[in-house]
Amino acid sequence: MRWNKFRLKTTTEAEDLVSSMLMDLGIEGVEIEDKVPLTQADKEQMFVDILPQIESDDGIAYLSFYLEEEVDKEEMLAKVRDEFEAMRAYANVGEGTIEESQTEDLDWVNNWKQYFHQFYVDDILIIPSWEEVKPEDEDKMIIHIDPGTAFGTGMHETTQLCIRQLKKHVTKETRILDVGCGSGILGMLALKFGAAYSVGTDLDPCAIDATYENMEVNGITRDQYEVMIGNIIDDKEVQDKVGYDKYDIVVANILADVLVPLTPVILNQLKKGGIYITSGIIDDKEDTVVEAVKAAGLEVLEVTYQGEWVSVTARKNF
Repeated sequence: MRWNKFRLKTTTEAEDLVSSMLMDLGIEGVEIEDKVPLTQADKEQMFVDILPQIESDDGIAYLSFYLEEEVDKEEMLAKVRDEFEAMRAYANVGEGTIEESQTEDLDWVNNWKQYFHQFYVDDILIIPSWEEVKPEDEDKMIIHIDPGTAFGTGMHETTQLCIRQLKKHVTKETRILDVGCGSGILGMLALKFGAAYSVGTDLDPCAIDATYENMEVNGITRDQYEVMIGNIIDDKEVQDKVGYDKYDIVVANILADVLVPLTPVILNQLKKGGIYITSGIIDDKEDTVVEAVKAAGLEVLEVTYQGEWVSVTARKNF
């Protein structure tokens, strides 16, 4: 099916009012584009590899909405323009121009797969679930991964930095906690390296399903791991469920702005002698994370780099 797409130019201060107006007219699923800076709360909800680079707020917002081909677009657009003009009496709604284009009804969840192919991280072959293992690779350590709508294919530098640190520190007694587990790839690799047990937490329900599916396809059984939803930074219930003084390794491949408040909290989960592996750190945030780690009383063991990304590995000595 083809859809008519309309992109309405307004102001950031009026975007909520204009969105409400569009919904009142029967238009659903409005997309908002603006340059409003992320709040600290927004950042703490983004357990992802890369923080979006957002320019300074210019006061402009674009609201996109879609109409099916059979809808009388001229009639609907006339209503939108009339309501928009009426709003000028009490709000700074801005320009009000509308750009029109057409788009196909695509399978956005699966369409990205054409860009994800098998690759190596050192001697580990990571292969999407829809590709076949070549005969010459059958003797390698092979990880089948399908992130679905969760983050974490292993392709990003931050994930690879964590993988190398896990390979260095995992033993057969290791209990690992992965904060912001995404697709489950780090916990899964720790188990493949010989760890005894893995616990993952994430804010995104999609991460739970993705982790279950990826663990199963890699032959890892439910008695070897668990995953749970919640923010360990400020949710006591999640902290209690995860447990205290019981992890040999905590890994957090998230963002510097999340690592800073996470670090003093995660001390409670680490055993004495436990290893804390962090990444998701853009190079100009290295000092921020190192200072937070030291302020928490941890000993910095190693700082490693790949591209413009940094991983900080530390130990709890108390």
